[in-house]
Amino acid sequence: MKSNQKINIYNTLAREKQPFVPFRPGEVRLYVCGITVYDYCHIGHGRMLVAFDVVQRWLRALGYRVLYVRNITDIDDKIIRRAVENGERIAALTERFIRAMHEDADALGVERPDIEPRATAYVPQMLDLIAALEKNGYAYQAADGDVNYAVRKFASYGRLSGKTLDDLRRAERIAGNEAKGDPLDFALWKRAKPGEPPEAVWESRWGRGRPGWHIECSAMSTALLGERFDIHGGGLDLQFPHHENEIAQSEGATGQPFVHHWMHNGHVHVGDEKMSKSLGNFCTIRDAFARFDAETVRFFIVRAHYRSPLHYSPAHLEDAHRALTRLYTALKESPPDAEALDWQEPHAQRFRDAMNDDFNTPEAVAVLFDLAGAVNRSRNALLARQLKGLAGTLGLLTRSPHAFLRGDQSGGAELNIHMINARIEARRLAKRAKNYIEADRIRAELLEQGVILEDRPDGSTEWRRAPSARQHTE
Repeated sequence: MKSNQKINIYNTLAREKQPFVPFRPGEVRLYVCGITVYDYCHIGHGRMLVAFDVVQRWLRALGYRVLYVRNITDIDDKIIRRAVENGERIAALTERFIRAMHEDADALGVERPDIEPRATAYVPQMLDLIAALEKNGYAYQAADGDVNYAVRKFASYGRLSGKTLDDLRRAERIAGNEAKGDPLDFALWKRAKPGEPPEAVWESRWGRGRPGWHIECSAMSTALLGERFDIHGGGLDLQFPHHENEIAQSEGATGQPFVHHWMHNGHVHVGDEKMSKSLGNFCTIRDAFARFDAETVRFFIVRAHYRSPLHYSPAHLEDAHRALTRLYTALKESPPDAEALDWQEPHAQRFRDAMNDDFNTPEAVAVLFDLAGAVNRSRNALLARQLKGLAGTLGLLTRSPHAFLRGDQSGGAELNIHMINARIEARRLAKRAKNYIEADRIRAELLEQGVILEDRPDGSTEWRRAPSARQHTE
């Protein structure tokens, strides 16, 4: 497709869908706030990774040249605290969890960003930004040595979140730091404290210390994408204060608008509450992989609109697996060829229109099911090609149908294929001997172990893994 396709994106800053027009024709510069690497990624992180993977995939499908930057926060208070608790070096802790993050993201089918900067590599750029803010009257060094941002100096503070300064002041609950000029001010540079690891300390004109969290993303994004770029994304919980503070920092330093479109994916909920570590109701991506294959987890995330709440439960993942199984089953009898998508075909047009409407994946997935139904009725290889190709733009249906249906490379229990085939043969012989009781017993035995048998019209039997199978077969 050509990049002149009209696409509307919900802009958090404007609180409405707006036509997307990049600063540079045919090119999209995209920055997404990534993971703070001190623990394993949870499902909320997985949602962010998948949501913006879909965004960058679709923009590329439209023909845009995309420069996708997703950072890694490898220095902050939580990281330092965890390293000290573990008695290990900060670099060892962050490297371990960066590897784990990559393993989880790769399993989810998340393509690596074009650039994945680490905060610790951009401290000089952070110091330059802080110096510019001090020069422009937005930053000051407090009596405790920290360098803070003077929030009230930035007249438009709060426009991203819709909060006024007076509202924020009334809602301020943090115990006052008397060194600050105002309780709303936030740290740009934190003076080093006694006992902190040496690797968490850098030299600066304001004394030895480390950067505040918010300045990290301002420095990395502007260094790699320029002072103005097209899209900045992240989880809804980052809208305030992190992204609000990024705007204040970046625009305070450069004097010009920072980002055109702000995108935020919705929270993951468990029951009626947001999933969070502080509530103890979180589930890591690896916890989910222990029960469900990774593509099922991806499909569970993709079939909800990125801005809507995502309700996590094993029952919802089981339903996602059943739905994904229906799509793969449609391809089993009509293996598609490798030709390019036909974007003029009616299903593809509907799919494109859905995705161009603020990445409406629920409607796009509905088109996939319509296509699957058409494939099942017609056994048409061209429609099967459309189904696989359109799903591929969402990072779905990338395996062979037989591999998926048999549970190959899934996150659950391993199945002994030789044993299954032997039991299927024993059942075939029992049926030939008209011993249907024994044939039914073998079917039930395999079902107990998570294997579903499907008898074909030609007399053969195929098998697939049940959605929630957890037993190991010996």
